[in-house]
Amino acid sequence: MKLPPAACLFDLDGLLLDTEPLRRRGWWKAAAHFGTQLNEVQLMQLKGRRRLDCAAQVDVWLAEPVGADALLTVQQPIVRALLPDVTPMPAAQELVAHCHNGGIPMALVTSSRRDAVAFKAAPHPWLEQIQERVYGDDPELDAGKPDPALFRLAAQRLGLNPKNCWALEDSQAGSQSAHRAGCQVWLVSPKGSDQPDFNANPCEINSLAVVLRLLLSTGG
Repeated sequence: MKLPPAACLFDLDGLLLDTEPLRRRGWWKAAAHFGTQLNEVQLMQLKGRRRLDCAAQVDVWLAEPVGADALLTVQQPIVRALLPDVTPMPAAQELVAHCHNGGIPMALVTSSRRDAVAFKAAPHPWLEQIQERVYGDDPELDAGKPDPALFRLAAQRLGLNPKNCWALEDSQAGSQSAHRAGCQVWLVSPKGSDQPDFNANPCEINSLAVVLRLLLSTGG
């Protein structure tokens, strides 16, 4: 594991901002509106994926498919009404500030569209410290996570090799995307530890605080 990293590549939803419960609620209510009850396993399969990819998947699960547009017409207002109250994830602000102050390049690598990120990020000016961004609707992308193109593109725009970058994720789709791109992956998950195996890739941790402590302890 290279210390310090050449760059930190951050996911957004569920990693920096606590939006995932709201997204799951939106998809659950949208499916229920059309007569289908989604279970927790299905909802977790949507984590980290692009809006249209999620809508297409939920449509397949409906007892009577209605199309992605009809689902999004129901789901989007539910989520947008809840987003202004979203809070940062533990240690997210501190880690971003540490990278910014320490000169570690950063990029946001998200499945969310540019307009959605602008709406979510508006109450959180600390996110402006991450200036390089790859969005789910980036014109240079043909596919979303778990495709590795997002993280490769982020590293390319920073002028770096993905193998020297740390990718910070909270979903399996995002972790697979970053790992396939060649990054060292930090996966925040309920199964993660605060004393992880730092030689593992992905390395499962229980909070971004683990990464922050590692950088602070090594001068990174």
